[in-house]
Formats: sequence, C-alpha cells, structure tokens
Amino acid sequence: MTAAVRYELIKTCKQSGARLGKVHTPHGVFETPVFMPVGTLATVKTMSPEELKDLGANIILSNTYHLWLRPGHEIIREAGGLHKFMNWDRSILTDSGGFQVFSLSDLRKITEEGVHFRNHLNGEKLFLSPEGAMEIQNALGSDIMMAFDECPPYPAEYEYMKSSVERTSRWAERCLAAHERPNDQGLFGIVQGGEYEDLRRQSAEDLVSLDFPGYAVGGLSVGEPKDVMNRVLEFTTPYLPDNKPRYLMGVGSPDSLIDGAIRGIDMFDCVLPTRIARNGTLMTSQGRLVVRNAKYARDFRPLDENCDCYTCRNYSRAYIRHLVKSNETFGFRLTSYHNLYFLVNLMEQVKQAIREDRLLDFREEFFEQYGFNKPGAKNF
Repeated sequence: MTAAVRYELIKTCKQSGARLGKVHTPHGVFETPVFMPVGTLATVKTMSPEELKDLGANIILSNTYHLWLRPGHEIIREAGGLHKFMNWDRSILTDSGGFQVFSLSDLRKITEEGVHFRNHLNGEKLFLSPEGAMEIQNALGSDIMMAFDECPPYPAEYEYMKSSVERTSRWAERCLAAHERPNDQGLFGIVQGGEYEDLRRQSAEDLVSLDFPGYAVGGLSVGEPKDVMNRVLEFTTPYLPDNKPRYLMGVGSPDSLIDGAIRGIDMFDCVLPTRIARNGTLMTSQGRLVVRNAKYARDFRPLDENCDCYTCRNYSRAYIRHLVKSNETFGFRLTSYHNLYFLVNLMEQVKQAIREDRLLDFREEFFEQYGFNKPGAKNF
C-alpha cells in the first residue's frame, strides 16, 4: 500500500541542521521548508486560486471547524470534495478544528469523549470528538488531515498539561481508528506538552509509536515569548523521525519561519500575512511598513523596491494607501498578494541557503536588513 503522504529528505544544512525536502501528496509535490497560506473558509481572503498559483503557493490550509459550521461538510462532500468546491487542484491541509473549539468558545466542557461547546456564530450547543473531526475531514477530502487534540492555554500548570497530553494521545489513537480514507489522505499527529520538556518527549514518543505519516508541533505561538518557542522546538524536534514532515502550527512572522527551519521544521501556516495586510501593514525587505501612514500619501515608489511581485511591479505606495484608507477591496487584494509573496519568496531564499549550507549566515543577514537586531525593533 502506497502512503497518501510521503516525505523525501533531500539535504540537511551542514551549518544549521535545517532540512530541505519534498512532501508528496495526492494533489502534487511541494518543497520544504514551506509557508502555507490560510484559506479558513475555503478561500484565502481576497485572493483567487490563480493568484495563489502565480505567487508560488503549492499548498494551502483550510479550517475544519469553520467549514463544518458553514456550508457544512456534507455539502462539500456532495460537491466532490474541497478541491473541486474551491477550484484548487494543488495540495490542501485541514486542521482538526480543535484550536477553534478552544479559542472561540467561552463556554466549553472537555470530557474523555470530546468537547461540548457553543457555536460562536449563534450560540447553538455543539459537540466535537476525535471521530467527528475525522468524519468532517474525510468528507472535505484534504490531502493532509490533523488529529483532534486538546489545545491547552499558555501558561498551564504542569499537572493540567500532563493530563492534557495523555488525553491527546488517547484521542490520536481514536483518530487513526476512525480515519476512513488512509489511501487518499494522510493524517498527522500533534505533539503537545507546553514548555515542559518531559511532556513534549512523552507526547512525541506516544505519537511516533502510532506511526503517523507526519507530525505537528502544537501549542506554540499562543502568547509565549519567542525564546520559549525556540527552546521548545530545540528539545522537541529531535524526538520526531527524520523521514516524516514536521509542521509548526500557527507561525508566520519572518523571523520565526527562519528560526523554525533552523530547528528542523518543514511546514508553517498562519493568518498573519493576510490579516495585517487588510490593516495596511506590509512585510518588506527593509522591515515593517504601514502604508496607511500619512507620509506615504505622495510616495510613488513600490511597497518594496527589492520585490518583483505583481503589486510592486504595478502600483505605488500612494495608490495603495488611497485604496486601503478608502476600504477598497482591491487595496486589500494588493497588500495580501504582496505579503503572501514575501513569505513564499522568503522560504525560497531559505531553501537556497540550505542548499548552500549557509542558513545561519542568511539569518544574520536577513535579521540585520530587516531590523530584528536593532533595540526596540517592531515585529508583527
């Protein structure tokens, strides 16, 4: 039996230990390290599939919880699956819905069977279990599915986190048992454990023993300082197998993409680039640029003079500022295109630095140029 999702390790950077690889899925192959644009409701906000392909995206992410609520997974199943429904013929990853259950609902009750909570849209009582998350994702037909896990808050007490890790391991077994399309869809496990090294090790060992085709590191980018995230990655990734992809969930700032790759991560996703784009905040080679600011009203240069994306080739800061200030959708499209292109292109530069065994040098150069090394530097 051929695995639905397979990882191919091409090279390890001699300077940093970062990995260059390929992930093979039923809808194509994508190279890693990779940033995945987020299309929560079967669309990357303001972007068409053709634009996503044009800027170089080969895999996007959609959200199980939100698509379950609307339009409903049965409608998407009837449409022939998520790929046909949204006209995207490249790879798709769906998260389990667990993070949304824990972050969007104030009233929830965790039991061994699953989670009781209220619909954040209308207050309706809902229940989601590992089996339910698998049923929804099987209907969506994504290339990569995520196991249903418990997402503890940061910080969390040790005993609570230990109990949570053990429950997540039990739920992972139930997810595997309920997964009805293993030949068509790969299912990744999610390593939890907060900032506790022994719990991360326990979680990783539990999940690796179940032989998932890939593993995510969850419970990070939830409010902890970046040095804590980096430290957790440093002691967690060594417990994960070299022949499987490693996915850091919910991370999308440029510095964290580079630092994550250095620590052995292959896949990243985040709503950050499109969310801040709609507020007029841009990622550029010279750092953060807020195009809404008055000083750009008569600035007829591109957003980034070192960028060759569609936006920067064709439009000025002054024009984009006018559109964003006027709440014109085209302005949000242009800024979203640029930010996504910036991160996709950044990962191309990371891959090239791995090929040349110089990722640590690249990090130093990028941080210096971007301003991350300056006191009081603004991040996202």
